Amino acid sequence: MFKSYRKVLISAVLSAATVSTMAFAADTGASHTYKNGKKVIDGGVTYPIKSGKTSVYRVNEDTLKGGFTFGRKPTPNEIKAWDIDVMPDGTGLPEGHGTVEEGDDLYEEKCVVCHGDFGSGGGGYPSLAKGNAYEGQKTLKNQRTGPDMDGPIRVFGTYWPQASTLWWYIKTGMPHPAPLSLTNDQVYALCAYIISINELKIDGEELDDDYDLNRAKFMKIVMPNKDGFVPKIDGPKGLDNAREFFNNYKNYGNGTRCMKDCFQGEPKLARIKVEMKDFLPPMSVARDLPKEEGQAKASPGKAIYESTCAVCHDSGAAGAPVFGDKEAWAKVTKKGIEAVYKNALNGKGAMPPHGGKMSLKDDEVKATVDYMVSKAK
Repeated sequence: MFKSYRKVLISAVLSAATVSTMAFAADTGASHTYKNGKKVIDGGVTYPIKSGKTSVYRVNEDTLKGGFTFGRKPTPNEIKAWDIDVMPDGTGLPEGHGTVEEGDDLYEEKCVVCHGDFGSGGGGYPSLAKGNAYEGQKTLKNQRTGPDMDGPIRVFGTYWPQASTLWWYIKTGMPHPAPLSLTNDQVYALCAYIISINELKIDGEELDDDYDLNRAKFMKIVMPNKDGFVPKIDGPKGLDNAREFFNNYKNYGNGTRCMKDCFQGEPKLARIKVEMKDFLPPMSVARDLPKEEGQAKASPGKAIYESTCAVCHDSGAAGAPVFGDKEAWAKVTKKGIEAVYKNALNGKGAMPPHGGKMSLKDDEVKATVDYMVSKAK
C-alpha cells in the first residue's frame, strides 16, 4: 500500500470484510487470536467447530482425526522443482548473466509486440518504462486536482519496491505464449535491458550496452520506491508487521472498530472534482457499431483476431502460423477445417482453448478461424 493513499484504499477494502466477520464471530464464538496467542490480521477470525460447522461452512470432522489419506509426501526434488519463487533477499535467484545489448535483441524478438518500443506499452499491455525512474518516483504522490496537473507514473522503475519480482515474473510468466521457455541467462539479459531503459543505476553505475548483469550485481539493485509501501511484509517479521498495522484501527477507516453508528450523519462520498477530458483522440461515448456504408461487411472474426489472436499469429510466437502465410496455413488446413476448429476450441500446444478468452462463444471462435484462413488464400 503506498503511504499517501493507505487510509483511503484500506478502509474501502476492509470495511465490509470487518463487519461481516465480526458478525460471524458473535454468532459462533469465533476468536480473533490464534492458539499461540497472536492476533489474526484484522478482517479474519478463527472459527470453532460447532454442530459440524464453522460459521456457515460444514467440516468433515473425520479428516481431522486421522489426517488425510490421499497423496503422499513430496520428495526433496519435487519440492525443489516447485519452489521457483525469487525473494527480495536473493533466495531462489540462480546464477547467470546477460548484457543490456543481448536483452535489447531479445526484447525486439519476444516482447516488443506487446510492450511496445522501449517499453512504452500499448494495446492493453503495460508500460515497462517512462523515462528516468528516479524522477518518475517523485510523481507517486501526485493527484489530478487540477485540469493541467499530471498524475503519478507507475511503472516497474518508479513503483515496484523490489527488483526480485521482475526476474521471477519474466522467468515464470513471459513471453505470454511460452512461459518458462527462457534460459536464466536470457532472463538476466532482459532484466538488464529493462533496468537500463528505466535509467536505474546499480551500485552507482549506469548501464550501457556492454553492461553484464549477473546474480551478484542484481543483489545490489536498490529500487527508488523500496520504502514506499506499508506495512513492511518482507523478512522474518513480515507477518507481525502486518498484524500490528491492521490491528491498529487508527491506520485506516475512521480509527475505531464498530458494528453500527460508525459515522456521524451520512457517510461522505468522494466525487470526481476534475474530470479528465484531454484525450487524444477524443474518447468516444457512442455504444452503437459504426455504420458500414458503401463497403463490404467486415468479417465478424476480424475484431476478435486483432484483440485476442494477433499477439501470437502476427509474430509467429510459440510456433503459431503467421497471419497471411499461405504455406503455413496450407499445412494447418490440410486435415480439413473441422480439425482447425477443434484445435482452436480445445487448444493445442502453446495455444490455450478459445485463444485464452473463454468468454468467446464457439461460433465466434470459428468465425475468427475462418477470417485467418481466408487471409492466407
